[in-house]
Parts: sequence; C-alpha cells; structure tokens
Amino acid sequence: MTSLDQLPEITTGIYVDGEEQGSAGRLEVLDPADGRSVVGHAAAASAEQARSAVAAAHRASGEWSRRSPQDRAGLLLAALAPLEADRAATAEVLTRENGKVRGESFVDSLVFDHRFHLAAALADQVGSVTTLPGPPHRTEVSHVPLGVVTIIVPFNWPLAILAASLPYALLAGNTVVVKPPPSCPLATVLTVQRVAASLPPGVLNVVTGTDAEIGGPLVADDRVRRVCFTGSLRGGRGVMSAAAATLTRVTLELGGNDPALVLDDADLGEEALQRLFTGSFDTTGQVCMAVKRLYVHRSRYDEVVEGLTALLAATRLGHGLDEGVTMGPLHDARQQAYVQELLDQARSTGAEVRQRGEAAAGADLSRGNFLRPSLVLDPADDTRVVAEEQFGPTLPVLPFDDDADALARANRSMFGLCSSVWTSDPDRAAALARQLRSGYTFVNAHGAAHLDERAPFGGVAHSGMGREMGLEGLREFTDTHAIGFPA
Repeated sequence: MTSLDQLPEITTGIYVDGEEQGSAGRLEVLDPADGRSVVGHAAAASAEQARSAVAAAHRASGEWSRRSPQDRAGLLLAALAPLEADRAATAEVLTRENGKVRGESFVDSLVFDHRFHLAAALADQVGSVTTLPGPPHRTEVSHVPLGVVTIIVPFNWPLAILAASLPYALLAGNTVVVKPPPSCPLATVLTVQRVAASLPPGVLNVVTGTDAEIGGPLVADDRVRRVCFTGSLRGGRGVMSAAAATLTRVTLELGGNDPALVLDDADLGEEALQRLFTGSFDTTGQVCMAVKRLYVHRSRYDEVVEGLTALLAATRLGHGLDEGVTMGPLHDARQQAYVQELLDQARSTGAEVRQRGEAAAGADLSRGNFLRPSLVLDPADDTRVVAEEQFGPTLPVLPFDDDADALARANRSMFGLCSSVWTSDPDRAAALARQLRSGYTFVNAHGAAHLDERAPFGGVAHSGMGREMGLEGLREFTDTHAIGFPA
C-alpha cells in the first residue's frame, strides 16, 4: 500500500520564451485518493505573466512559420527524446494528482508521443498547393499558419488530449501557449517543458494558474488567433464568449452523453463485454467519450446486466499506484457528490441501483473521493442519470424493443460527441451509425482505445465545434489563401 506521506512533493514553474520562471503565488495540488496529501505545488502565474507568454509566442511565430513543414516535423520528433527516460516517473506524478490507476497514466504519456508521430506524418500535406487551371484564371490555393494558439487542457487525460492539438498546431507553423488544469498541472508542465526546451525559444510555452487570473489574457489577447478548449459545456461557453471580442476562432471539445446500442444479434462474449465495460468505466467514468447511456435490446438485456454486474464486482478500489487496484477515486469531491446525487435521485424514482466493487487489500476509502461503480437498471428516460452527463462510475442500462425506438432515444440529447452500435451485421451497423447524431460512431467497441486517430475527432451540437487530429484537424490551424493569376 502506498505511503502518501513518504512520496516527494513536486514543484513546477511556468516556462516562457525558453526559460523557467517562478511566480508570487502557488497552486497546491492534493491527492484525490485522500483529499489532503500534498502532491506538490505549481506556479500561480499572474495575468502579466500570461500576457508575456503570448508575447513570446508572437515574437517566435515569424521564424517558426518560415521553416519548412518537414523541418518542423523533424524538430518535434527530436523533442520527444527526453520523455522516454522519465515516462515512469511522469506516470507516477499523474496518478498522484489525477487519481487514475498507474497503467492509465502510463498510457496517457505514450499517447502523447504517438500523436506527435501521427501529426509529423502529415508534414508533406502542410505546404501543399492546389492549382485551379485556367482560363479565365489560374489560381493557387494554399494554407498558411494562423499565429499564436492557446490550448486549454482538462484533468482527466491531460497529455493525450493536449497531443490531439499541440503537434498539429506546431506542425502547421503556429506557436503555442499551453494552460494545464489547475487541479492537475504537474505532469503536464513537466512534459511540455521537456519538449519546449528542445525547440526554439517562444515556440512552446506553458503557464499555470487560476482561470480567473490567466484565462482572460490567454483567450482574449488579440494576438491569439485560435483557442482549443477541452472541458465542460459551461467552460466552453465562457471561452467562446471571451474569444468573441477579438474574433478569435475556437475549437471546443465539450461534454458528452454517449449512447451505445446493443442489438439483438450482438456478440456478447467475454471479450465484447470487457470492451463495453472499459468503454464505460475507464478512468472512473471520467471520460467525455465514455458510454453514458446503454440501450440494450430486451432479448439481451438480462445477459448484459449480469455480465456487467460480474465485471463491476471484480473492481478493486484504492490508490492508483497500488498493486491490484483497478479503479481510483474521482478527481474532485464535488463531482463525487454530484454522481451520488444522481444515484439518489434514480433510487427515489424506483430504479434499481446495482452498486458493486470492493476496496483493494489495505485500501482506506473513507478519506478520498471514492465511489463504487454502479448500474442503474431501467430508469425512465427523464431520470437525471440518463438525461445528464454523469462523468463518473455509473451507467444507466435501458431496454428497447426495436431499432427505430433505440435510435430515437439515443438521439434525444443536447450532446453529440460519440456513440456506438453493437451488432454482428456490418450493414445493419452502418445503417444505424449513419443516423446517429454524433461526431464519431464506434462499431462493436467504444472509447479512446478504439479510436482511429488518423480520423478527425470532435462533437456536434453541445458537444462542441471544430475537429482535432487527422488532416481536418491540421487544417483547423491554418488559413486558406488563394492567389489568382491571369491565364
């Protein structure tokens, strides 16, 4: 069992214009497994320091944009080299500040690296020129970088989510200021600083602090030409409102209430049920693209419920660094209280809440933000646990009788991030998937582990706007420029 009081405290500053800097204030970072052990402290930058980061990125943008895309790609890949030796230590820090299990934190760091390589592979397409032949005109269409980009990162998968935009922005010729999550900044700062140290000064900067102090300068400065924000619907509205003053473009990846449709002919073997379980409960359910509503054909309903119940019962809760732990705490005590409120409301309507899972050997769950994972069986569609995004370890399971009914109920949400269809018939899957109102639909799987990262990712409706990754994600960081010549 991990002795939290014997782990070293981590201290990070901000990194601007190629130099590490301190700050007058500090952010205290607590371990969510007990709510009081100090993991470390991050700089609480001032508004002036945030503006200096934007200024540094602005100064560096001209020279960086004049480099060839292939040169930029080579520098970005070379900048990853220092990360490998520190990957295990970075994963440990991330687990301590975030709460998720060590294996997930390690994967978070690996995905950061992987997405840089995917972006670099697009280097030849960055500077591509399309020619429209004459007469009456010969027109060349190209893509040019925007300038300074601000990327605001959430707590749950901070490194992987950052890398859905950061390498694409840099490859396209932009310079970047990263704002890590205030409650979970340490691993992100350490990673970004290591990468930035290998790039020209000002190309990549990282600034930590409170949203109230540095959020405005990083979004509303007229030198910032795009803001990428991943987080809550409320936060996205705030970013969009602040960016409107300078007509700064935004990419918003917001909440989700992802439906999964299990049809009557679905494969529900052990492997399939495990995919369904991890797609719902990984990271203690704190994933925007997790299954949030599970619609199951009535003929397979009991089979799914019993299969998932058995997997929930095998869950072992505790500190994410401890052996045998498969689920950590929720990151935030307020979110723990919110999910509990949803469960209480579901019980009050008569729905069965089937809660399972046990403490791992030696684990003390009394002090941290722990909540045993649960299924909410056959709640009404207007129950809050169905209508709202839980963002926690609970899953409503709802029976349906025909595909049309399932489709209509699945689309009855203000969100539209991801969805999934589970069936042994590829044609049936395709027909339903094309009617689901979401940015990405999985077939016989769900969640980030099954995402094709060459494809664009993003939501519709209240799940956001814009796309990350793939060629479409790369183009988000450019302006289109046409030059017309007389034929």
